[in-house]
Amino acid sequence: MKIDDDDFTLFGLPPKHALDRAGLDQRWRELQAEVHPDRFSTQGASAQRVAMQWAVRVNEAYQRLKDPLRRAAYLCELRGAPIDAERNTAMPAAFLMQQMEWREALEEARTAETVAGIEADVRRAEAAMLAEAQRQLDADGGETALAAAQVRALMFVSRFRQDIERRLDMLDPAR
Repeated sequence: MKIDDDDFTLFGLPPKHALDRAGLDQRWRELQAEVHPDRFSTQGASAQRVAMQWAVRVNEAYQRLKDPLRRAAYLCELRGAPIDAERNTAMPAAFLMQQMEWREALEEARTAETVAGIEADVRRAEAAMLAEAQRQLDADGGETALAAAQVRALMFVSRFRQDIERRLDMLDPAR
């Protein structure tokens, strides 16, 4: 194990989007037990600092791998198709139209039930988009560039879901 290994290598996992979450969680606990600074308390401050670096590295990798969107973005970058969402905002026209429709519907929604319906539609679309990104990332002959485009679109959807949450909080503060 090297600190500069990619996250999948660090966790002993194949570099694929589909993964067993329970297995990931178990491996994280095992790695944390190996590198936890308390294990090195009798070995001095230097050993504890190194252990802390390892613990931070393991936690960062775990956070990236456990989140499907972050994992997809990471795989794209590992495979030479960086997401570059800040500069590459080009989206297909159909996706942009869908975004506009969702935003208009959210703006016009007056009840928490209406917003919850929008949220359900968005979650279904998000799940389909994530499945397509996973297919592109994990299939033999999959297109990483297409997966990267899906990830960029999913980032828009994720931000929109945050807007939905804020709207639900406004309409139903007791949630």
